[in-house]
Parts: sequence; structure tokens; C-alpha cells
Amino acid sequence: ITNPELFNLGASTSATQLPVMTTTERIAMTGLSVGEMIFNSDTDKVEYWDGTKWYGITYEVTGESPYNNVLYTGNGTSNSSQQSITGVGFQPDFVWIKNRGEARNHVLVDSLRKTGSLLDELHSNTTDPANTTGTDNVKTLDSDGFTVLGQGSETNDSGDIFVAWCFKAGGAAVANTDGTLNSQVSANVNGGFSIVTGSAPSNGYTNTFGHGLGQQPDIIITKLTNVASDWFVIFPKMSNGLLKLNTTGSFTYDPFFAGTSTTLKTGYTTAAFDFVAYCFASVPGYSKIGSYTGNGTTGQLIPTGFQPRYLLVKSYSGSGSYYDWYIFDNKRTPSNPSDAYLKANKSDSEQQSLTYNPTFESTGFKWEPGDNSGGWNGSGFTYIYMAFA
Repeated sequence: ITNPELFNLGASTSATQLPVMTTTERIAMTGLSVGEMIFNSDTDKVEYWDGTKWYGITYEVTGESPYNNVLYTGNGTSNSSQQSITGVGFQPDFVWIKNRGEARNHVLVDSLRKTGSLLDELHSNTTDPANTTGTDNVKTLDSDGFTVLGQGSETNDSGDIFVAWCFKAGGAAVANTDGTLNSQVSANVNGGFSIVTGSAPSNGYTNTFGHGLGQQPDIIITKLTNVASDWFVIFPKMSNGLLKLNTTGSFTYDPFFAGTSTTLKTGYTTAAFDFVAYCFASVPGYSKIGSYTGNGTTGQLIPTGFQPRYLLVKSYSGSGSYYDWYIFDNKRTPSNPSDAYLKANKSDSEQQSLTYNPTFESTGFKWEPGDNSGGWNGSGFTYIYMAFA
């Protein structure tokens, strides 16, 4: 359990908030009674004394999958054309679209950023600021999907094939005051996903913003929206630092990019900036963010606790031509192994790997034997991944 306030039941009961202390302070305690409990700020767990030793209590959030994806064919013949895409199963708050057949930008939109009648779009493969005036935008996020506008090659060009990865946050944004600066947050706590927007007037790297998840995120994907900038991908539970979504670079340590159970730190040093952050936490049975070490020779199962329908994987320790951000899913390749991939950091069209593909098993994903390229199973390389059921 990572939040001691869960035990503060208020004055109407006899319960009081658990004492918060470090491991050193806990060891120094005397006169202990069986069942005594504390919140250990070093381990972020509730711990109890059984009369002979301390045990940590593990808390797992359970909820619902915040994810689904759809495939569609563009029908745009003019800039005034539009198409309603359905079949998502919920009203998405974050939609990531890619033209599968052509080398076009990835398009990312969300429910918190809108100018006029169009959603502001970002591209995961570029450093571009948000596009607020184009005709190749998503118009609305709807009860069972979204509506694309125009004949643009990135979202609705006639005859082109597209994939849209969709995520459910918490609907309309609410103000959050947990950080040193206020933020706007749409949070799906049970689903482990929130969208955060905020602004900093100066020295942004010293500021924090609330993210609304109620637990420490496993991954934070963030970008400045008003100026050109890299996409930063933060792993708060692994180490203070980042990868860049729009590059093939390896992990870089940076203490000014971090996340706690209530806030995130973006690390931006721009004098004044606007940003968006997509925050994900693992939810048992529905999502898993983690890491593994490649073996390069034989297939190995990476356990997730469910059969993945979506997989994003990137080398954490290597950089170069093979170290892209690879995206697989079960809609573009409905049968195992999943041999069709797109690259989040590049505009490339969809490609197929004839060997070394992932197989979506009932309890995780498994790489086919023999891959030692470094792309996703190179011997001795560390990889990070994000999987959804």
C-alpha cells in the first residue's frame, strides 16, 4: 500500500493515520505489540510486526482495461470530408493514429487540448509543437470512437489504411493542486491512466504537477506543446531519467524528471512552457509496464499476467539503427506470431518481420528464437515495455 492516508478514516472512528517512518527508524522501535503497523517511506509499503519480524503488505490496484484499438480505411476526398470511426467500446480521451500503408506522421490527440473546433495534434516521431490549425485533424472524441476530418494523409486520406490506439482516461479535466503549480487532469484511477496538462512561467525544472493517479506511475510520456521539443519518457520506479520517444537513444540519467504517488516533475528548463503528460500505472490483469533482459538465442516468455493485445518495446541500454520504439498489436496481426510493427519514433509505413516475432501468450509475450539484432531481444540488452490486455 503506497499511501498511508488510506488508513486515515477520520474522527468518526477510532482509527488514526499510520505512523510514517524510515527503515532505520522502524528498526529502532521498542516495546512492539503483535500486529503493530507502520508506513515505511523507504519501501512505500505498509509493514506489520508479527512478533518476530516485519512483513510488507503489497497492495494491487484492480480495475479495467483503459485500452482498445480499431482499424479503418480513409474516405476523405476533400478538406470538408469527415468520417466517424466506431467500435472502440468507450469514449476515448487519448487517440494515437498511424497511416499503416504510407510514411506519414503519427497523430496524437487528447480530450484536454483543443483549439476552436479541432483537437490539437502532436506527432510522436517529430519535435513539432502542437498543430492547431491544420485540416488533417481529429474533430471530436465520441461515445464509441472519434471523428476524423478532411482528406489528410495522416488521418483520413481516401483508400489509405489506418490504426488507432485508444485509451480511456477520466473524461472532462479537473483542477489538481497537488504540485507546486496547478494542473488539469483527466484520470482513470482504476484503469491506471491519466492525462495531465500544465504551464510553468519560469524555471520549470523545479516545479511539480499533480497527476491524479493515486499511485506512482510506471511510465510518463511528456512533451512541450507550445514549442519544438523532444518527447521525454520517464520511468519513476526504475531511475530518475528518461528515454526520448522520437529518437533511438539509450537511457539518460536526469534527476529533474521524476514522479511520485501524487506528482510528476517534467524537468523542462524553458523560460515559459505548456506541456502534456500521459501517465500509466500497471493494473493487474489489464496492463503491465516493466523491463527484461534479452537472451538473443532462444525464445523467452516475458510475463504480464494476461494475453497482450498491444505491446510497445524499446531498448533501454542500447542506441542505434535497431533501437526503435516498436509497436505490435493483435488487430493488425490477429494470429500469432505478431509480425507487423510500426515505429513510434519514425513515420515509416507498417513493416513485417519474417522472423523473431512476438507471440502473445495467455500470460505474457514470447520472442521467437534467434533474434540478436538488439531490436527487442538482443543478448544482454535491457528493454522496457508497455503491454495492454
